[in-house]
Amino acid sequence: MTTGAAPGGQVQQRGELRIHLGAAPGVGKTYAMLCEARRRKERGTDVVVGLVETHDRARTAELLDGLEIVPRRPTRFGGELDVAAVLARRPEVVLVDELAHTNAPGSDRMAGSASSASGNPKRWQDIEELLDAGIDVLSTVNIQHLESLNDVVEKITGVRQRETVPDEFVRRAEQIELVDITPEALRRRMAHGNVYAAEKVDAALANYFQVGNLIALRELALLWVADEVDTALQRYRTEKRISETWETRERVVVALTGGPESETVLRRATRIAKRAGQADLLAVHVLRGDGLAGAPVGATTALRKLADDVGASFHTVVGDSGAGGVTDALLEFARGVNATQLVLGTSRRSRLARLFDEGIGARVVQESGSIDVHMVTHAAAGASALRLPRLHSAVPLDRRVLGWVLAVLGPAAATLIGASLYEIVGLSTDVVLFFLATIVAALVGGLGPALLAALLGGLLLNFFLTPPLYSLTISEPENAITVVAMLIVAVLVALVVDRAARRGEQAARARTEAALLASFARTVLTRADPLPRLLEKVREAWGLRCVALLEHEDGEWRRVATSGPPECGRPEDAEVDVAVEPGLHLIGTGRALPAHDRRLMETVGGQALLALRSQRASEEALRAQRRAEINETRGALLSAVGHDLRSPLTSIKAAINSLRDPLLRLSGTDRAELLETVEESADRLTGLVDNLLDSSRLASGAVAPLLERIGYDEVAARALLSVPDGPRVRLEIPGDLPDVTADVGLLERVVANLVDNALRHGGGAPVVLRASAHEGRAELRVVDSGPGVPKKQREKLFAPFQRLGDRRATSGVGLGLSVARGLTEVMGGTLTAEDTPGGGLTTVISLPMAPAPRVASRGVVGGGTACSPDEVAADSVQP
Repeated sequence: MTTGAAPGGQVQQRGELRIHLGAAPGVGKTYAMLCEARRRKERGTDVVVGLVETHDRARTAELLDGLEIVPRRPTRFGGELDVAAVLARRPEVVLVDELAHTNAPGSDRMAGSASSASGNPKRWQDIEELLDAGIDVLSTVNIQHLESLNDVVEKITGVRQRETVPDEFVRRAEQIELVDITPEALRRRMAHGNVYAAEKVDAALANYFQVGNLIALRELALLWVADEVDTALQRYRTEKRISETWETRERVVVALTGGPESETVLRRATRIAKRAGQADLLAVHVLRGDGLAGAPVGATTALRKLADDVGASFHTVVGDSGAGGVTDALLEFARGVNATQLVLGTSRRSRLARLFDEGIGARVVQESGSIDVHMVTHAAAGASALRLPRLHSAVPLDRRVLGWVLAVLGPAAATLIGASLYEIVGLSTDVVLFFLATIVAALVGGLGPALLAALLGGLLLNFFLTPPLYSLTISEPENAITVVAMLIVAVLVALVVDRAARRGEQAARARTEAALLASFARTVLTRADPLPRLLEKVREAWGLRCVALLEHEDGEWRRVATSGPPECGRPEDAEVDVAVEPGLHLIGTGRALPAHDRRLMETVGGQALLALRSQRASEEALRAQRRAEINETRGALLSAVGHDLRSPLTSIKAAINSLRDPLLRLSGTDRAELLETVEESADRLTGLVDNLLDSSRLASGAVAPLLERIGYDEVAARALLSVPDGPRVRLEIPGDLPDVTADVGLLERVVANLVDNALRHGGGAPVVLRASAHEGRAELRVVDSGPGVPKKQREKLFAPFQRLGDRRATSGVGLGLSVARGLTEVMGGTLTAEDTPGGGLTTVISLPMAPAPRVASRGVVGGGTACSPDEVAADSVQP
């Protein structure tokens, strides 16, 4: 269960979703949902009915008696779920039938709803809103409405379902209850008129509700639910670190060597799986870590194709060197997938070879525990030549080499010391020296060097230092005991060393795994788009050529994210294939992984799934935020335009009606005043429309500036021509000010908007335009001496439809400064606001200076005195 922020700042717990899933209409999903609702109501739970379709079924309708029903939202096609009303009512549990239903188009939500402007196209999206609000939901859905099974259902029934729901939404439900009924019982129920009206029964029974169709749909439902239960079980076993086998579902693992017996063993395993009730069949090929005794070249490709032919999933893991490592890897894999049966071929080794090494099959039988093991005979059994057993040690190779050297040099040194001091020291001292040499060899090299040191030391001690000298004859019993004791000590010390080395190796591996997981988790938690970097880290950590996260959609595999060459296209072509969840696989190419690395990869798959869900949730949140911003802008636009466009239109209409009224005698002065009113109102309308169009173009990114050299003095002169109160503006622009790079038309609009805003809100004081240059940029300041704007609210000046509390009937819809900032940024400049010394507001346009100065020079424009726009234009120096 997830949480979110509640309106009051508290943590809002997400509601729980319970889905009643059926194989076909009429199995009793709605009836079961209503029964559950009544049970909860009897326990004191606040339950309401948001929307339930009874389809005129009397027994279903009877269950609605006594339950509170939220009125539906009226539409042209009847009624839909009223999400706003349910949110306002805020029950503990709400019933919403038919999860995959498509909402009626063109129907708006009730006022006050968070989605009143747009609505949701699908009912499952309405349910998502209710869950986010902390309301539990009971719902229903048929198996044919699941998106992943849409094409399968069409092949079975010949009918394509147009109303679908994403599988992922259904999987996220806390409870999925299968409402099941046999096909024969469902057809009887239909024949009795308990599902459809009498006139529809015959057609339904003859088409969609044929026995074969219902059997297939029922199997789909049962298998889908079984897969979800199995996924939940695997998740639980992973969380609780349970390794022993739970025989909840037959799962057969067949071990393939790549030898001539592989085909026989795999086919036998296929028959075992089918006789076990269509059990899952997994083929695994275990490679030895030392690269010896492996499969022939190209065997892996042939094994993969063979597994595909019989319907088995193919996996490759790497075991440690030696038969024991292969056995451990095979059993680790089998326990990891919760296998109940394990199929192997009998050993190809001869009886003589098995006297020295019993083989993988015997070890698997001894260590399999609760997993049943099948040994399959084949023509190649017992045909292999004798191979001597290989002793495997956990001690690193460099230490083993040094151990063998010490196993020879140590006893030789002890013999040399004992012989040189033969007259001084006794036999007991010699024995101690040989014990020391044996222990040193065991500590450094492990079991093999220890045994060599003990045997060699015993022989040297007996030959050179034990009477009779220079003879291997042991005359005293204690001397024989000494040699045996040396061998025992060597073995014991070597075993301790080997165990310590294994524990050290495991600890180092655990530290490495912990560091890797921490690195992966940090990537998932700290990056906005973590998947590419996560896959790149996986590829680097295991030395893979390509790593990809694949998703199965519309019968094909689609790469969600990839790292490396684009060769990861299908799980069947990969050496590493981890099923994160049904329809989502993490794969890798380049080499197979050991069993312990594969387990770590499965954990990484879970992190990749979390990253994918987080990424998609962020994308959905961004889309929702954009929709909300669009709705907010639309609402603000309608609110603002409703008055600001109506006011000048009303003035124009009133003035024209007065001019056209034949009974109204107007003087020339009155007529001129009315015409001036019409002109002023038309100018206001023109400004409003221009700002609206500019805002729309900026939002869509359709503004492409034509940059050229221009001086602030020229732009200011042109801009003031379009400002009604231009005489109140004073220009203080130095004649030697460098030109800027800008779009002349856009910059003129920006200056005009800023001057108009300063004149309207400057408290009647003159407005001053000042310009200066600093560090490659030229700045134009529009200075007023009005009341000013608090520092915390200055950024709101440039937001659309903002007047900072001013709601008087002034012209404009609050877009002037927003459009001005947008146009300035398009030209590569900035527009900010700052305090005017002594009180007021100053808006600052900052643009990059032109690359080179102009040849012509100009004088100071304006001279610091008020001037009209005509005078400004006349004073502009021509080049």
